[in-house]
Amino acid sequence: MPISHWPVNKVVNKLFTTDVARFGPSWENITKTKMVKTDITRMCQLLKLSYATVLKERSFSPPLSRCFSSRTEKKNTKPRVLITGSLGQLGTGLAGKLRARYGADNIIMSDIIKAPQQILDAGPYIYADILDFKNLQEIIVNYRIDWLIHFSALLSAIGEDNVPLAMRVNIEGLHNVMELAKQYRLKLFVPSTIGAFGPDSPRNPTPDLCVQRPRTIYGVSKVHAELLGEYYHYKYGLDFRCLRFPGVISGDTAPGGGTTDYAVVIFHEALRTGRFECYLDQDTQLPMMYIEDCLRSLIELMEAPRESLKLRTYNVAAISFTPRELAEAVRKHVPQLEVVYNPDHRQKIADSWPQVFEDKNARKDWGWKHEYGIDELCTAMINVLKPYYS
Repeated sequence: MPISHWPVNKVVNKLFTTDVARFGPSWENITKTKMVKTDITRMCQLLKLSYATVLKERSFSPPLSRCFSSRTEKKNTKPRVLITGSLGQLGTGLAGKLRARYGADNIIMSDIIKAPQQILDAGPYIYADILDFKNLQEIIVNYRIDWLIHFSALLSAIGEDNVPLAMRVNIEGLHNVMELAKQYRLKLFVPSTIGAFGPDSPRNPTPDLCVQRPRTIYGVSKVHAELLGEYYHYKYGLDFRCLRFPGVISGDTAPGGGTTDYAVVIFHEALRTGRFECYLDQDTQLPMMYIEDCLRSLIELMEAPRESLKLRTYNVAAISFTPRELAEAVRKHVPQLEVVYNPDHRQKIADSWPQVFEDKNARKDWGWKHEYGIDELCTAMINVLKPYYS
């Protein structure tokens, strides 16, 4: 059949199929590409149609629906998830829980260090440098990623010791992740922190929306992530989700250099030597959360229907306590524990952070509810670590 006798839909489908393959799936790229417009115009001239008529016939609108909901929600299939920085405090445990829900092969762990054998045996693990845009792009395409959970970051105390590196990892790396999530329409999770607040913030309680102005590069980078994610959501339709975590306490990984890590180290030292030197004052109250609550909150947020989310970034909380209160709770399991308080430079950081997190919006919008109090937390940590020190 001569092309002049083709139905309009057939003409347009052929053109768009060809040019999508040539230029990628971005409607913005297609419609703004002079070459594509020229091709369509020539074809329209044969059919005595206008470019606008073809666009109307095609009814081609920006494919933002997948920005707001992944293919998981649309097709009821299991998501393919990439976790960056997955060998840190949160990644390994999260990968295990997600693999139990969605299948081992659908959860891709990644980091820049060599993984132990048990990680390799559990499911896919690959090298991924968040500062290498092309490397990340290849991973997203080759593994057909739907969700991206971005854990790679330098924490508060370590970041203060190497600010230029923290800026590269925490800010430049975030830019790569954010742009790729936009380009490939991924559901993106980026964790934030109590460190996103500063001395001008209300401390007891600290609400979701208030003055932040943090005093560490870690906190500054997290505020940047929160605001950039919200901007990408409203500008491009990116499904960006973020939780401000309190100090997270876990026993399955080594402390990572955060100011709240005293609440992890105390368990190791209690079982190893019976003596702990705390770098914070005994009455420094900070919000804390056990790892099981933390990971569950993340999964619940990622699975929450988009229409239930009124915010892009939520506070999520469990308990608040001081080093002295934690030591008293640990002594129920290790009565001989001796604690010495010797505040260092991290005290100044802690003094600028919230004492109590207000998370009423998380509880209202998507049903968040913590399970571990201080006694349950201590029992869980002792049970996890005791076999290593017996």
